[in-house]
Amino acid sequence: MGKKSIKAYKDPEFLGSRDARTIRILSEYLEPESRFRRLNVKDTIVFYGSARVTDGKTARKRYELWKKRMEQRPSEDHRRELQQAEIRLKMSRYYDDARELARLVTQWSVGIKNSHQRFLICSGGGPGIMEAVNRGAADVPGGKSIGLNISIPQEQDSNAFISPELNFEFHYFFMRKFWFVYLAKALVIFPGGFGTMDEFWEVLTLLQTGKIQKKMAVILYGKDYWSQVINFQYMVDHLMIDENDLKLFHVCSTPQEAFEYLRDKLTEAFL
Repeated sequence: MGKKSIKAYKDPEFLGSRDARTIRILSEYLEPESRFRRLNVKDTIVFYGSARVTDGKTARKRYELWKKRMEQRPSEDHRRELQQAEIRLKMSRYYDDARELARLVTQWSVGIKNSHQRFLICSGGGPGIMEAVNRGAADVPGGKSIGLNISIPQEQDSNAFISPELNFEFHYFFMRKFWFVYLAKALVIFPGGFGTMDEFWEVLTLLQTGKIQKKMAVILYGKDYWSQVINFQYMVDHLMIDENDLKLFHVCSTPQEAFEYLRDKLTEAFL
């Protein structure tokens, strides 16, 4: 009697092959769609931001450690570590602000009349700002949040604060980006690097070109940071963008200010 063959859809070697790439891509569309529908998730508030930012308490401890080492045994290496620890401490305010903003939004969303938590916080699922916003949602009793993690060398594991049933793992960046935008009713961009910039510019382009036609409130959080990183007015002055394009986003620098803007825009558009 010959060896029994394996059905193609049960064959891991085939499913992991180049020929089955389309199946894998489709899976990263269909499985989240099925889960979101089953869990009645329709509206999200997406947060982008750096994976490298730590919370204030951790940053403070690291700064004090290197300050002490520098005092006890001055060296160029210790000086460099102390300088970096000082910058991390300065940037840690964005972790704490992101956590507080996510808490405020989740508390409001849970309290909306006849709501099962209408607007869910959604992050990229990793550390840093992503961890902060999932953590902020978890600070609210009954608060849930989504994590759309991606398998890359720097961020292998999802953070511990994502609601377990809403913890996703993606291989393809473009499918992850699709799910960021498809359910989003608002977007908050905290300070970040290449990844954050990529996500922010893509959404701005989709809004500018009308590919996103739904109403979407967009907040650029942290005037001190973004005014140094991007000179939007220079782009306007040199006719690279229109003056009206600056209305595609709103700049905020405190959790309360950002919360009130989101609450008002979401209430006006969807409630």
